[in-house]
Formats: sequence, structure tokens, C-alpha cells
Amino acid sequence: ISRAGGPQGSPAIGAAGLVPAAPGAGGTEGSGAAGGSARIAVKKAQLRSSPRPKKLEKLGVYSSCKAEGACKCNGWKSQNPPPTPPRTDQQSSAVNLQEPCRSCSHTLGDHVTHLENVSEEEMNRLLGIVLDVEYLYTCVHKEEDADTKQVYFSLFKLLRKSILQMGKPMLEAQESPPFEKPSIEQGVNNFVQYKFSHLPSKERQTIMELAKMFLNQINYWQLETPSQRRQRVPNDDAAGYKANYTRWLCYCNVPQFCDSLPRYETTQIFGRTLLRSVFTVMRKQLLEQARQEKDKLPPEKRTLILTHFPKFLSMLEEEVYSHSSPIWSQDFLAGASGGQIPIHTVISAPPVARPLYYSTSPVSIDPSTCGSVSPARKTASVLEPNPVGEKRKPSEPLPHEENKRPRVVGDIPMDLINEVMATITDPAAIPETSLLSAHSARDEAARLEERRGVIEFHVIGNSLNQKPNKRILMWLVGLQNVFSHQLPRMPKEYITRLVFDPKHKTLSLIKDGRVIGGICFRMFPSQGFTEIVFCAVTSNEQVKGYGTHLMNHLKEYHIKHEILNFLTYADEYAIGYFKKQGFSKDIKVPKAKYVGYIKDYEGATLMGCELNPSIPYTEFSVIIKKQKEIIKKLIERKQAQIRKVYPGLSCFKEGVRQIPIESIPGIRETGWKPVGKGKELKDPDQLYSTLKTILQHVKSHQNAWPFMEPVKKTEAPGYYQVIRFPMDLKTMSERLKSRYYTTRKLFMADMQRIFTNCREYNPPESEYYKCANLLEKFFYTKIKEAGLIEK
Repeated sequence: ISRAGGPQGSPAIGAAGLVPAAPGAGGTEGSGAAGGSARIAVKKAQLRSSPRPKKLEKLGVYSSCKAEGACKCNGWKSQNPPPTPPRTDQQSSAVNLQEPCRSCSHTLGDHVTHLENVSEEEMNRLLGIVLDVEYLYTCVHKEEDADTKQVYFSLFKLLRKSILQMGKPMLEAQESPPFEKPSIEQGVNNFVQYKFSHLPSKERQTIMELAKMFLNQINYWQLETPSQRRQRVPNDDAAGYKANYTRWLCYCNVPQFCDSLPRYETTQIFGRTLLRSVFTVMRKQLLEQARQEKDKLPPEKRTLILTHFPKFLSMLEEEVYSHSSPIWSQDFLAGASGGQIPIHTVISAPPVARPLYYSTSPVSIDPSTCGSVSPARKTASVLEPNPVGEKRKPSEPLPHEENKRPRVVGDIPMDLINEVMATITDPAAIPETSLLSAHSARDEAARLEERRGVIEFHVIGNSLNQKPNKRILMWLVGLQNVFSHQLPRMPKEYITRLVFDPKHKTLSLIKDGRVIGGICFRMFPSQGFTEIVFCAVTSNEQVKGYGTHLMNHLKEYHIKHEILNFLTYADEYAIGYFKKQGFSKDIKVPKAKYVGYIKDYEGATLMGCELNPSIPYTEFSVIIKKQKEIIKKLIERKQAQIRKVYPGLSCFKEGVRQIPIESIPGIRETGWKPVGKGKELKDPDQLYSTLKTILQHVKSHQNAWPFMEPVKKTEAPGYYQVIRFPMDLKTMSERLKSRYYTTRKLFMADMQRIFTNCREYNPPESEYYKCANLLEKFFYTKIKEAGLIEK
């Protein structure tokens, strides 16, 4: 690969504004990158749609020999390899599992015995890794830079090992992402709030567009190699840059093309250090390209890019290289360093475009050209930026990622879910709930008003060391008035002191430019909780769902700042409201964490709320509504299947007195199964005693050791991405103690889940898999001895 040509990471300016292009003169390498990525995508799709024997042959090349006698061969090799790599469309479809290996003479079947009972999804996942391995192998041989070559080779070995062990590729590093806090993305957010919060809404929108554009550029920027950087900046921190370059290759760049590896955004896992190393060169090249291609820019973008963008970059440059800039303080948003938060707006770079591997386009592939362009020299296509201020969305897995996820036994097939979802996602198919209906969500009206721009939510606070913002101060006065009117028993002086205290912040609800409600709170990051001090909505705006929507916004704000517990003292009138928002008198925060921190009130009840970081609270009711629609559709489908009318039974006319239930036509089609003849213990104490004895026997068994406690993330990386319903003997003991098991079926279902999960996650030859089988056998012996199921 030639490194001659244009400057490193030089951008191009297209019709939509600033978009990145691959390095190299005239963008020729960029077209090669897109072509290479497309070729890999189509090749994966073709391989995944090939017959199972063909897949076994492909995986056999990367699978160790399982023949008797401890064969050391780590991959099957054909006796008669073709002189040149064959074209995919010319390969013979006939695969002989008895064909011997050129290395060890054992058959292809001996190399793939471990794949006999493997599902198609797992086969397709492994085949994806195989093609990534082959691609990286080509890159290793074509790459000229020693540092880059070394990284490719390490990733090649990692993926090769994953195929041998049928595991998930996990990068082993001393540090895992993010590598520096705050991230580049957070720093740019802080910069926008720090420098431009006083601007009118329209001008602030322009700034946010520039910030988004800048973050987008960094996510697609091609870093120069450490050797190139040493030539350009001899006195720079070479070791530090090399470490960041290696991380960037492993976590951001190569995963764009090898989707077996986890993919991260550059702006989210790197911080100020990396930004400093690229900013000067990047700024110079961006502005140079803008001047060269100004005639190609659409009129609406010309002023933005030629006038506003240079000024934006100059101001940002000062903050990037300044030693005293507050935007890089981790406490900037928390206000501990005096960083005022006039308006809480999140700016995020758009997601990186990823190839879809289930493409059906009939593109012919030439394997000899695959991987001819190094991933470090490529750039993926750019998506249009997301709307500014877009809310946090639940993560949406890509189609091929969803197909690769192992399915838990008993789940509804994803194909069926997707089919139903296709009808649900059409807005016309979802029946609109009347806002006056008993079934409408409490926050539905408020959410619709926010979407139409009728109401706004801002996190604001006072500051003693920054220039006062007139609008923020007016809002704070408005909040003081709302709290004083709605909380008449609270002294006005006390309300004023807390609302204007720099350590307190308030999530304010703005309607028609005036404050109509808010939640005043104080964050204690070191203690892991936030204290809610005041919460009120003005009386003539109540019963519209504003209170619930306010609390949901506050929950999302705290999840973003990694504080997952609320505490508050609620008076007798507020307890009902807080209960509806998920608060309870059962406090999860240890007493030692909050005593001496939280303000104490007489005649009030301490309540707490634990947040779940997986829940997008402001959209939660919409998600529930969708889930209800899915269930409704599934029920309708099931009903349509079982509405078939079968002929009546005539055997009774012939003198038959009794028949087995299962012989009734159509009964099995409804999903009915014969009930086991084991006795269900009616006496709760007797059931508890029997289940306790069985559980003690199971826990004492010699093969119970892997299942005694919940699986630790550190010991089994990615376990909770594969196993969605974990279970263990410790959890079962706690459930038994709390009298959760009211029937034997509940108890048996949890125990069976332990064995199912183990076999789902671990390969059949593993020690854990064998333990699960032996313990399961023992468990059912004990269940039968207790008479809970028939022998």
C-alpha cells in the first residue's frame, strides 16, 4: 500500500457540508475502501447462505483435530489445494467429510466434530470471524508500517483463537474504554455550554450544528502512524501517542471492517490527550479544504463553513491547549468547579455506518482482491447528523448482531417478533390512546407537548464565579416563586437560599418562556446519591402529566451522570406522587452513605428510588405501549391458528365411556400438554420444607460448585449479553427464604434455568457443561424421591 499522496486524514467538502474522505490524492483510496468493505459484506452474506457442509469445510480449516491420540493439528488442510484461490461462484458444492488432512492425515470430519450440534446462528457468527481473520491476514502482508502491522497481527491471532475456542473475541488490555475522562464529546459539550449559553436559541442552534460537524470529523479521522508523527513532531510524547494509536486501531478503526470486534466512537472513548495530538493538523486541513472547495458548497452551508466554522475552531483551540480551561474538569457538569449549566443539551456525533452482512445483491466477488486496502487507510460512509438535542435512545442492535445472539430456550423466535414489529412500527397501525382515556400514560400529554415545542426542560443553576446570565437568573426567580406558592409551609428565605445555592441545581419546566415547575436537587457523586429538595408544578398547570415527565427527565439526566439513587423527604401530600414515580420507604442506599449529608425535615418520610440505567425513562410508557401491541398481535396470530373447527367426537355414541384428553382432535394444537402426575403440595409450610431439603441436597452435591453464586462479569466477559435471564443457587436460596416459591413449578423452572443457561453459554466439552448435566440428573432424582413429579 502506497503512503504517498495527500495529507493524513484530509477531508473533502461535499454537498451536505463537511464530510470526511480517505487519505490519498483525489480520494482514489476512499473508493477502494468502500469497495473493499462492500466486498467483505457480500462475501459474508454468500458464505452464510451456503449449504451446511460447505460451512463445515470452511470452519474445518480453522478447527483443531479431535481424532483420538491427542492430534496436534490445529486446522484441516486440503490434499489437493487449487493453484490459485478459487472464485466463490466457481467452488464445487460437493464437500467430502472423509477427505484426509494434508498435515495430520485425519479426515475433515475429525476436525469439525465439535460443530455437529451447533446452531446456524453460531455457525454464521464463527464464519464471520473466519472472514475477518482472512481479511486481517491480507492486511498483515500488505501493510508497510511496522506499528500498524503489529496491531493487525495481534488482532489476527485473537480472532484465530476465538474460532478455535468458539468464544467471543475480547480484547485483552490493561485499560478498557473509555481511556480518558471527560471524553472529547463531553469536552465539546462543555465548551458549547461554557462559551455560548448566553446566545439566543437560533444562534445557539448554529453553534451546536458546528459542534456536531466537528465531532463527526474526529470519528472518521485517520490518525497518522507513530513513525509519521515522529518525523513531523520529533519532541512529542511518542510513547503516549503510540499507545493511543494502537487503541484507536483496535477499538475504532479495524472494527469498522471486522465486525467481530466491538466498535467504539473515537469521540466517546478518547479525551483531551488524543484531541491535542490531532487538533492543529486537523484544523489546518479542514479550513484549507473548505477554501479550495467553496464553490461546490450549497449556499445555505457556505456561511456556516467559511465564516462560523473557522471562528468556532479558533475558540475551541484555546480551550484544548489551555492548562486552566474548565471544560476538561470532570466536575464541570456537577458544578463543583463553579461550572454553571445554563442549558442541558446533549450533542452527539452520528453513529458510524456499518455494512449490512445480509445483503441480497448479486455482486460477484474476487477473493484475491479482498483486503487489498488496509483498514487504517479506509473511511466508512457518513450518515446525516442526528437532530440536535435528541434524547437518549435504547440501544438498537443491528440486524446481523441480533441474528448472532444465542437464543434462550423458550423465547419467542426473533423472526416472528420482527414480523410483528413491521406492522407495529407503522404509526398508522398503533391505535392512538385518547389523552382522557384511563389507559393513557400519565406523561403522554406532556411528552406530546415537548415534541411540539410547547414546553422545554433545562437543568440550570447559579454560579458565583461566572458572568451572570440574565435569562437563567429570571428562571431561578420564577422557580423560587413556584416553590414558595406550592410549598407554603416552607420558609421563603430557605427556598431562596437553596435555589440560588451554587451546589444545588434545578431541572426547570418552561412553558411560553416562563417557569411553571421544577425539581431542585443536590448531587453527591462521592456518596452515590442525589437529594431531591423541592418538587412542584404551579397549581393551574397540574394534572397534565408534567410532574411525571419532569421526574423522568431527571432520571435520564442522572443516568448520564452515573448517579443511580434518589433520596428525598416527602411530606404527607407528596408520598402518593413519589410512589407513582418509583420511590419507596425501603431505602437501598446504606445509612452511613447519607447520614450527615441529606437535610432532615420534621414530620416527613424518607423515600428512595433506585434507577435502572437500561431504561430510557422519558420514552418508557411508549415502549410499554409497543410491547402490549406486540403481545396483542401475537395472541391474535395464535387465535387465528387455533380457530380451526374439528369434527365432533362420535365415539361416545358407540358406547365408549372415557377417552384420554390428548386424543381429542385439535387439543394439542392449542399448546396443551399432559400434566405430570406429581402431587402439588397444598400446605405452604410443607412445600417450603420439601423444597428447602431438595435445595440443600443440590447445593451439597460435588458438581454444584459452578452454580453457587451469580456469574461475575470479570470471570465471564460478555456473559450478560448472551444470558438474559441469569439464575444461581444463592438467588434460589434467597427466593425460597422470602417464600417466592408458592408452587413446585416455579422452583423447578428456576433450577432448570441454571442448567439451560450453562449449556447456552459454555461449549459441550467444557467442565461447566458436564457439571450442569450431572447436577440436573441428580436434581430430578431428588424431585422424584420427594414425590413432586411421577417416577
